[in-house]
Amino acid sequence: MTRTGPSAADTPLLRVSRPVSACSRYARSNSKKCDGKLPACTACEKSGRAGECSSANDQFAKGKERSYVASLESRVEKLEKRIAYARSRKASVAMHDGEEPVEAPDRKDSLATIRAAIHGKAARRREAADVNELVSDFGFLSVNATTRDFESSTTNMTFARLILAAANNEPVPKSKPFQLPSRPAAMALVQYYLDNVFALFPVFSETALFNALDAVYQENGRPVTDFEHWLLYMVLAIGATGQSRSNHDAFYADGVLWVGRALRYADRVLMPGYVSQIQALVLLVQYSMLDPAHFDSWQLIGFACRAVVDLGFHQDPPKEQQTDKKTLELRRRIFYCVYSLDRSISMVHARSFSFTDDSTSVAFPSAPTLTSSAASGHAINGPQSIDTALLLFQLRQSQSSWYQELFQSSRDPLQNSSTYIWQMCQEMREWSESFPDSLPLAFKEFFDLELLYSYVYCLAPSCRVQAVTTYGKTLIFEYSIAYMQKIFPISRDPINTAFYTYHDALRVFFVGSQFLAVLSENQDDLLNGVVPYTPALAGAPPPPPLPSNAGVDNIDRSINCVTHIRETLKTFGHRWDDSKALLSSFETPAENLLTSLRHRKRGIEELSRSSHSPPSHISQLYDSSNMRAAFANSGALQGGRPGY
Repeated sequence: MTRTGPSAADTPLLRVSRPVSACSRYARSNSKKCDGKLPACTACEKSGRAGECSSANDQFAKGKERSYVASLESRVEKLEKRIAYARSRKASVAMHDGEEPVEAPDRKDSLATIRAAIHGKAARRREAADVNELVSDFGFLSVNATTRDFESSTTNMTFARLILAAANNEPVPKSKPFQLPSRPAAMALVQYYLDNVFALFPVFSETALFNALDAVYQENGRPVTDFEHWLLYMVLAIGATGQSRSNHDAFYADGVLWVGRALRYADRVLMPGYVSQIQALVLLVQYSMLDPAHFDSWQLIGFACRAVVDLGFHQDPPKEQQTDKKTLELRRRIFYCVYSLDRSISMVHARSFSFTDDSTSVAFPSAPTLTSSAASGHAINGPQSIDTALLLFQLRQSQSSWYQELFQSSRDPLQNSSTYIWQMCQEMREWSESFPDSLPLAFKEFFDLELLYSYVYCLAPSCRVQAVTTYGKTLIFEYSIAYMQKIFPISRDPINTAFYTYHDALRVFFVGSQFLAVLSENQDDLLNGVVPYTPALAGAPPPPPLPSNAGVDNIDRSINCVTHIRETLKTFGHRWDDSKALLSSFETPAENLLTSLRHRKRGIEELSRSSHSPPSHISQLYDSSNMRAAFANSGALQGGRPGY
């Protein structure tokens, strides 16, 4: 209700019903002449001596101090503050319930801007102080400590709304009434999720998923819980969006529809203090990796990590604490799913992890996922093993170790940096040699890409190793080419296997930037196939091996690599608009390098025709000073390190 004028509470009447003590000018004569009015009595005002009234300058009769008046004034001041606070809270809740934000908030890096995501209109800015204070305090509180403040029964500012306000890039369209797809159609999406996503992130049990499917599709059955609704709808959303090849196709539209349906249950499902909250957040993180237009995966995984730490899942329970084996295994799987996502997301965004390895102590899960779901009558391909997930957990643990050491440490430059990097690369290489024969081909390709990406990342300049060795640059050059040779056909495959997301576009951009950097700095040596000799030190791990085709047709391979980077980012741009921005940033330095490479290739071909030299010796002829000067004068050789 709109206020039209000041209320009595805004302008309290500061006067007493009777004088506590008479004005000193009349105290000796007649105290009744002093009516005790503040700030000056009526008698003093009429006589023109208001400034001399004892009430105006606190000159009270001895022994009759006005503690009563002081108490009233203090009470009024407190009440005014409480009224102002109540009005601000009422206005905040009313605006949140009644209207939608009209402007996309800018909240990429800080929860302190959560208020802008909820109240986008300029007229609401007067509420910013209260909300910003709430958000700034929120980061220092445990999740349980804030639970009581965000119960829907006490306020409309729920914990789920805080999460979504922080993680929303664009609002998800409101869910409209719709009919459930046929059960076989839903089953196909569930199967896709189990085969390609659940195999890497077994954050819940298959039994729970199929129980949710049965409950939702069973007519006149038992009541469906909020978490079962969320679980099924999010799995369907991820299963649909994972198969999308464009943000305009039916798969993507269905995914957004399912997410909108799931968000109806967010207030109760994302309630802190429960295991189901972590599972629900992991599902939302997985979807956000496929749909960055609507959700920020880095913000969401941050909330999931806080929930894990708050429930103590980052530490195995003490041995003396009796824990059911099945419960313990699920607890460990949940932790490593969150751990794996946190490491992966933080690395692609070049940001800090949510918690360090030193703060955790959790054994790898060891039991099978669950008993076969086929025994329950569900026509699926069989129970999911956690072997694939364990391989991912092991790699993430290795990545976490060197990423914290090289990129998150503020210590002095690393001594014997090559030895340390060779050791890390050897551990990851040994990990890749442990793949079981039963590993599906799609996941073998997925892990091969992870390995090549890790090689490039570990070898790249970092906080503690700012200068890369010549052999290290050669390795970056070769591993970048190998990475693009694998990811290029996968990006164009009409069937999306494994779990490729928008983060793969970020990886392609990173690998491409490193490739341009080393090739711009060492163009002659790299293109001529000059591999520096790097002897292994006694007792030290050997340097990583070069691919089998290293040094062969390096100019053509470099041109193809740059072309593959551009085409891959372009293909990913059909699915994710943010990939178009990555392509735009890559275009200029890539075009300069391609121009240089093509000039170089034409010069060698012309020299080959004129000299009739054997092709195997052509690249060596280019090192003559005359040829180098000719290309330099033509402006073909481009220097400088591309920004990345």
